[in-house]
Amino acid sequence: MENILEVKNLSKSYPSFQLSDVSFTVPSGSIVGFIGENGAGKTTTLKLILNEIRRDSGSVTIFGMDNIKDERKIKEQIGVVFDESYFHGEFKAGDIAAILKRIYKSWDDALFEDCLRRFKLPKNKIIKEYSKGMKMKLSIVSAIAHHPRLLILDEATSGLDPIVRSEILDLFLDFIQDESHAILFSSHLTGDLEKVADYVTFIHEGKIVFDRSKDDLIYLCGIVKCDTADFQKLEKSKLIRWRKNECGYEALVENREEFKRKHPGLVVDTATIDEIMLLYVKGEKA
Repeated sequence: MENILEVKNLSKSYPSFQLSDVSFTVPSGSIVGFIGENGAGKTTTLKLILNEIRRDSGSVTIFGMDNIKDERKIKEQIGVVFDESYFHGEFKAGDIAAILKRIYKSWDDALFEDCLRRFKLPKNKIIKEYSKGMKMKLSIVSAIAHHPRLLILDEATSGLDPIVRSEILDLFLDFIQDESHAILFSSHLTGDLEKVADYVTFIHEGKIVFDRSKDDLIYLCGIVKCDTADFQKLEKSKLIRWRKNECGYEALVENREEFKRKHPGLVVDTATIDEIMLLYVKGEKA
């Protein structure tokens, strides 16, 4: 499978923060969820990928091209959506199309119009009168109307109601049906990523903690819940992370079914991405 995006040993230093040797890939035909707490380095990484800030070291390759040397060619083929609309409030959707068709050679008026109808976005209403959900839909429609091969999304569904988020997630799934497309989706809403992501990349304190298949995470990993007495009997080297709570302990294990066979008397639940992230950040390890 071809990688549309390859990030290798990417580093960037600031006085109070350091991004260190960040590496991950975005394969074609996939959605990669990019997760981490506030300040972990997600936005810095996205800015480095987009060449909005200069890297100290490492490399970013998009469509087989260097993101600095071939920036113009690359940006013709990507769409970017941030957590809020940056279109001027006095513009109308038609004004956005008129501007962007002069920027992108592959701008598709018919696709733009079709998406406006699909999402019930009024073409002649000024943007400041749009709801937040409508503004986000317009941003996404504008990002895909020039037929990009890669979408880069930074909290694109944050603050939206469940119905709007569902519509947008469906659009993302449609987008990657063509195996030549892919999405890098940075989000705090891990429930959305559980629905659509193929892979999950977790960054913490400027370093990649894991870069794994989503199915491996939520179907293979497990959360063990037990009292103090049972926890003391467990072999700590078999636990990825553990954390004490008011009822005893909870611990993350690599293989839920295997652990259940070895410890039939213990409760081992499936693990959500939120729980996995929390245990990695707050938990202890052997």
